[in-house]
Amino acid sequence: MLTVGIDVGSISTKVVLLAENKISHLIRPTGWSPRQVGQESYQEILEREGYSQNQVGYIVGTGYGRISLPFAHKVVTEITCHGRGASFLQPRTQLVIDVGGQDSKVIRIDRQGKVQNFIMNDKCAAGTGRFLQVMAATLGLEVSELGELGKLGELRNLEGKEEESPLVINSMCTVFADSEVIGLLAQGVDKASIVAALHCSIAKRVAAMAKRVGVDGPVTFTGGVARNEGIRKNLEQELSVPVIVPPECQLAGALGAALIGQEILLRERMPD
Repeated sequence: MLTVGIDVGSISTKVVLLAENKISHLIRPTGWSPRQVGQESYQEILEREGYSQNQVGYIVGTGYGRISLPFAHKVVTEITCHGRGASFLQPRTQLVIDVGGQDSKVIRIDRQGKVQNFIMNDKCAAGTGRFLQVMAATLGLEVSELGELGKLGELRNLEGKEEESPLVINSMCTVFADSEVIGLLAQGVDKASIVAALHCSIAKRVAAMAKRVGVDGPVTFTGGVARNEGIRKNLEQELSVPVIVPPECQLAGALGAALIGQEILLRERMPD
């Protein structure tokens, strides 16, 4: 019953290994070759956990680079895998928001984690990990610094005078938003306030997608961007429901893939 799920994303590759009740994982940058990092990550987790390839019963690939995994037994869309993985992490959830490196997804699922409806923004980088990378570079920051700096910006907004309107980033197009941020820096606007405004704009965009699918209960927030507390907090305010970020938020896709592999193995071993 050893199964492996491999989620090859645009920024990072996640691998989850399921062995009975044990869940192991690793995360590596995808880099320039999804095929290479997928193969190397798969071998690395097996070696680290002390398994050989012939002990693996099933491998499921997902993510934008799933077609670059020729050794996978099956490839499954990230929508299906993220729904299944999020349901495992938060069993009562029925709405999943996943913001990854190059797209945003809102997925409505049933109690078993099966997809009922979804909406996806994959035509531009607005509000995604790539968008945050570009904004961070323009601000002379690391992406990991945005969360804490955004909190500082929010505090400054709260402490500001009531007649002063909070800073707003008007464009979510990466190119235009970049120009807007450069202009704000030239005006002497502090970086913390700019980051807080970026978080608010991203949350509004993602919340608008979620409202098109329907929001009527707690939301599970997954993907690398979910680790940004500023975006999570703004999203919660926009949706007026709890937004929960599981500790394993980046692993939802790979976990869902491994669980699907496990289910396939169970069906194959059931007597006719």
